[in-house]
Amino acid sequence: MRIFVVVVALGSLSGIVCTAQARALTSHDRYICNWGSSVAGSAQAAKLSRVSLYGARNKVQARKYPQPWMRMMALGITEQTYDSASRLKPAAVRQTYYEDCIKHEMARR
Repeated sequence: MRIFVVVVALGSLSGIVCTAQARALTSHDRYICNWGSSVAGSAQAAKLSRVSLYGARNKVQARKYPQPWMRMMALGITEQTYDSASRLKPAAVRQTYYEDCIKHEMARR
């Protein structure tokens, strides 16, 4: 019985230590979340101003991106924004995207 209590105590203590060691977000992670939120906000603005998905995709493809994967990610974010029935203002979409992205990154750690 004592061994069981010791094992449970050590298990819970190691769980607490592991959660305390979760790393904070880097500036790169915050930059990526901010970038994605700006893409989602601009896609929402285009959607609300009745720009077609085709036109929005062309605008996304015409932009220059610092990383090669960003173009495909921006296209995906734009398509998801257009598929959504949301009529929120672009600023609210930006804020929601950023907050959820930060939560996702923290959960990954």
